[in-house]
Amino acid sequence: MKNLEELLNKSVVELKPSGIRKFFDIAASMEHVISLGVGEPDFTTPWHIREAGIASLEQGYTRYTSNWGMLQLREQIAAFMERKYQLAYHPEHEILVTVGGSEAIDVCMRAVLSAGDEVLVPEPSFVCYKPIASMVGGVPVVIQTKNENNFRLTPEELRAHITDKTKLLILPYPNNPTGGVMRREHLEAIAEVLRDTDILVLADEIYAELTYGDCRHVSIAEIDGMKERTVVVSGFSKTYSMTGWRLGFACGPAPILNQMTKIHQFAIMSAPTTSQYAAIEALQNGDEDIANMRAEYDLRRNYIVHAFREMGLDCFEPEGAFYAFPCIKSTGLDSETFCEQLLLQKHVAAVPGTAFGDCGEGFIRVSYCNSLPLLKKAVDRIREFIHERKQGEQTNG
Repeated sequence: MKNLEELLNKSVVELKPSGIRKFFDIAASMEHVISLGVGEPDFTTPWHIREAGIASLEQGYTRYTSNWGMLQLREQIAAFMERKYQLAYHPEHEILVTVGGSEAIDVCMRAVLSAGDEVLVPEPSFVCYKPIASMVGGVPVVIQTKNENNFRLTPEELRAHITDKTKLLILPYPNNPTGGVMRREHLEAIAEVLRDTDILVLADEIYAELTYGDCRHVSIAEIDGMKERTVVVSGFSKTYSMTGWRLGFACGPAPILNQMTKIHQFAIMSAPTTSQYAAIEALQNGDEDIANMRAEYDLRRNYIVHAFREMGLDCFEPEGAFYAFPCIKSTGLDSETFCEQLLLQKHVAAVPGTAFGDCGEGFIRVSYCNSLPLLKKAVDRIREFIHERKQGEQTNG
């Protein structure tokens, strides 16, 4: 028999493990670490949502649901999308309930991509897009966004990367890791580039409800001519602090959703029943929970951005999600080394910007999914780390 490595799928073997998890795993093996690494809300799922899940178990609602998800839940998702974003989706044919937003991204790419199709991926961005595209035979094409543009995708950058093989554009805003957003005028400019093409859009809007100040989230599906070519992916993990419930959804044109559901049917069957009952309660009665969590994140956001700037680290103001993306080039360290030394010397875990693409070099991602007292303690340690490094340079100089 051959070596097992030789029998495995080469496209999978060649994938690099997530750069986020590397530092999370190191931190988990150490004591007294403050983790600013993993993007998971520190809030417990609100009680009334947990109670709805518990009640469904007590009442024996433990069977499979429709492959599409419970119709009652899809109706609530449709109502939510119309109420929040003025987007009308038919609950029976244009909404699919998935195992987290990640599954929705996966089945969308599998449904629309054929071998050799190019997928445009603005970076820095979440780690799953390129690997999934590669595994289904697509060709990821990176568009490097820039700090001076607040990491927004510009129409010029988009136009420069379109070829006759371009099939899909990933639009990951509000953005992980940068916290950048696309306002209506930016999306209209992107839509103008796409109008005379057959390019589809996968809009990952998992952080849509976490925007700050006057920055209301706008979906590209709201822009004229975009809804019929866009699959919007979202979920409950970030919005309602339901990460472990593993529930997401996709909204989009029926021809695409039909094929996505076919893949979901064979690979997954249906999303967890208990989670679906909890999600119905979240959508019906969870607006206040969102507002309360958003207000707390906003306090933390303002604190940590100001703290980085006081340390002398350039940090643009993130308008969405719950991440800051400070520039650490002034320290003279690359992103990986900075995070390694910070973890080992000061027991603070952050993620190198390079985990989200090569253009993340010189930056780190910091999640402010921690209480303000813990954030302040972490900031003190980062400040000490930078100060001690400067002192060491002066002594050696």
